[in-house]
Amino acid sequence: MTTETTPAPAPAAPKNGKRRRALTILAAIVVAGGVGFLAWHLLVGRWHEATDDAYVQGNIVAIAPQTVGTVVAIGADDGDRVLAGQVLVKLDPNDAEVAYEQAVANLAGTVRQVRGLFNAVQAGEADLQAREVAVRQARADVARRTGLVGEGAVSAEELAHAKAQLEAAEAALSSTRGQLSRNRALVDDTTLAKQPQVLAAAAQLRQAYLNLQRGEIVSPIAGYVARRSVQLGQRVQPGTTLMTVVPLEQVWVEANFKETQLAKMRLGQPVELTSDLYGGDVTYTGKLSSIGLGTGSAFALLPAQNASGNWIKIVQRVPVRIALDPKQLAEHPLRIGMSMSADVSLREAGNGVLPATPSQAPGLRTEAYAKQLADADALIAKIVRENLAGGR
Repeated sequence: MTTETTPAPAPAAPKNGKRRRALTILAAIVVAGGVGFLAWHLLVGRWHEATDDAYVQGNIVAIAPQTVGTVVAIGADDGDRVLAGQVLVKLDPNDAEVAYEQAVANLAGTVRQVRGLFNAVQAGEADLQAREVAVRQARADVARRTGLVGEGAVSAEELAHAKAQLEAAEAALSSTRGQLSRNRALVDDTTLAKQPQVLAAAAQLRQAYLNLQRGEIVSPIAGYVARRSVQLGQRVQPGTTLMTVVPLEQVWVEANFKETQLAKMRLGQPVELTSDLYGGDVTYTGKLSSIGLGTGSAFALLPAQNASGNWIKIVQRVPVRIALDPKQLAEHPLRIGMSMSADVSLREAGNGVLPATPSQAPGLRTEAYAKQLADADALIAKIVRENLAGGR
């Protein structure tokens, strides 16, 4: 009996259509993403440089005494708003007042003494004229008696007395001329107010007046008080920082960009900034005002030493200063040291990498101390005028 074997059916080909479709979709997504990124880079990305290594900076004005003294009053505390010229700290004025009164008396006395010098010159000129008349009379007497001695009308003794009187008159004339010359040397080509002794006394009074005024330590700028360290009764020395004043309306942002990001940055380019304080709800607009002249490590207290054998290249960062809009600062105040994010738009050509012209005006100045010297000069003029009394 014969048995027939039925051949086994061939295995079916694996169905990989789903896998092929998934790979196709993935490839399409990758290509679309690449095209999208390329389009974003060409249209947007290459025209912007951004960093979140940015912080708010500003002027921190140190309030320090210019004279030695003991603190008797403090006029402002941390966080207080102060104006330019406002008294922040007051020192004990007793010693300064005593020195001031001595300087006033010294100037008044010096004016009277110098006025006496001018009067002495006038009196000396009159005395000189009288001495010259006396010498001429004595010479005439000697000449007249010399001719009469030969005729016997005048004795030799009388002639000798006349010669002695002439010598005395000439000696007195010489003494008067010397005294007048010395007095003239003190007042020649000057007025009483410009006489050197008066100027020296006026300088002493000016210094005493300034020391008295400097007993009230004023703020040179308007702003907010920070880091008050002074205490009542403290004995302070010139240069000791008592507190600081921060003008928050004058702050700026210092952004640290990588050196590879600086190629297209130029002065004047617009910048958009956000702060961690307000988040994305508030956007500041600024201008790129300066690009640092060195990296942070170059100006460090201990600069990096890259001449060693084990050297690793690190991309350096350069500080870039960004000026903010004062109106936006007034609406949304910032604080020194706060973190910021900066995005520089590179589309504008800007004004170069370095300023082309030097600055013509000082960035900051104060008039808080100018009035002190003007008041001192007015006081000196008053004292001189009151003690002049008919002098020159």
